[in-house]
Amino acid sequence: MAKVTGLGGVFFKCDNPKGMNEWYAKNLGLPTSEYGTTFEWREAGDPSKKGSTTWSTFPQDTKYFNPSARPFMINYRVDDLVTLVEELKKNNVTIVDEIVDYEYGKFVHVLDPEGNIIELWEPKEDADQDKAEG
Repeated sequence: MAKVTGLGGVFFKCDNPKGMNEWYAKNLGLPTSEYGTTFEWREAGDPSKKGSTTWSTFPQDTKYFNPSARPFMINYRVDDLVTLVEELKKNNVTIVDEIVDYEYGKFVHVLDPEGNIIELWEPKEDADQDKAEG
């Protein structure tokens, strides 16, 4: 069974993304950029493998979280996105879009039973390594 392997990121809407990033940098020490920040780590089961978790702010009017009306989105890392999407379809889970493949991994969006949008991410091992090293 394909499964979630960890938290890939936390994304939320705010009135002033730049100001929010600056507040988190000043008060909590997050090394933010215009896109938020990335926390790098090593896998507990195999410390030679690096990973990352993203924290990012979005403007209130972003369409990226659609069709959800919620002000947040959670991104989960998964081990086999194609197989997981097949399993989700069998369970009548709402799949919002098609799987998209980027240089840093595959993505798809689904809705949970209360309409919260969830981003599923299968990182490309090389891309995750490079991102963690960059």
